[in-house]
Amino acid sequence: MPRLQVRTKTRQHEYKIAIGRGILSGAGKAARERFGSPSQRIAVISNRKVFSLYGPVLLRSLQSSGFATPHWLMRDGERYKSIQTAEEALNFLSKNGIERGDALIAMGGGVVGDLAGFVAATYLRGIPFIQVPTTLLAQIDSSVGGKTGVNLPTGKNLVGCFHQPDAVIVDIETLTTLPPRELVAGWCETIKQGAVGSMELFNQTTALLGKIDSRNVLISSKMEKLVAAHCAFKASIVAADERENVARRDRRSRRILNFGHTIGHALEAVTSYRRFRHGEAVGHGILVAGELSKNMGLLDESELELLRHGVSLCGPLPSAKDLDETAILNAIARDKKRARGYIQWVLLEGIGQPTIVDGKEIGQNLLKQSVRNSLR
Repeated sequence: MPRLQVRTKTRQHEYKIAIGRGILSGAGKAARERFGSPSQRIAVISNRKVFSLYGPVLLRSLQSSGFATPHWLMRDGERYKSIQTAEEALNFLSKNGIERGDALIAMGGGVVGDLAGFVAATYLRGIPFIQVPTTLLAQIDSSVGGKTGVNLPTGKNLVGCFHQPDAVIVDIETLTTLPPRELVAGWCETIKQGAVGSMELFNQTTALLGKIDSRNVLISSKMEKLVAAHCAFKASIVAADERENVARRDRRSRRILNFGHTIGHALEAVTSYRRFRHGEAVGHGILVAGELSKNMGLLDESELELLRHGVSLCGPLPSAKDLDETAILNAIARDKKRARGYIQWVLLEGIGQPTIVDGKEIGQNLLKQSVRNSLR
């Protein structure tokens, strides 16, 4: 079973990522080892669908290790990752008497993890929490690194904070119960990370993607190794740039992980978070960012084709060709990744060679052309 250690640069916080098959049943033991005897309660935040599948296993494991286990289920969907939902969760913790010596577990996809992490960061000025990601996207990306947050009507993740988990437990057997679109969304995020990580990670990802018609792939040792490789890459970036220093523009900047996200967030916003799963929107965003990279003379056509092929292997994306171009461009302008008044684009000079480009260097007509060509 792969185990990774995440260390922030200052080493003020360290935690383990455990990856395996059927390891959810060991969550109680892992929590007791991490938190020790003072911790009496672990609150669980999940959603109804995930909890119906995996809640009983998790609760039994926690209770067998001596924890009381109050639980609260949020509504499913990006539009519920809101301040209002966070307030409901905070009230749940307060009503159940959760103390600073207690802890919280987030079990679900990226929405649950982001919101529950934000709640853990802000309740009593911060309590420990464990990520139990059950989607591919969350397992290889959002559960690692300590970014938490909620959305505002004006944009995604505009309220949040950094709060590192105390452990991440990745049971890849949860992938077998995901609907096809959730898998597509997760695979798009693996392409994103491969594209900014290295040609080796990109090729390892696309090689397994070519076999995804067989669901046995999802519970194989190769899948464990791929998830571990992505987590290791994400952890290396977090260790070097935990809080996403806006002054950094190098290839180890945490900002490179936003490749495909500028357009992705815009597509989510203009459709009120109802048409696209996050990873699906990022899939479109990868294509736009690749096209823009080529149009700016940064990326060869041959490597753009590799990128397009990688996204195509992920599966079908919801159409974006009917969306209003002006609305998309206006949503881009509100993206949170701004510095000195300009969007900071993550583009490619090659697979595994990300570069950060100031929005003032990108002409509006060039941007419109790249959007139009990629989303048609």
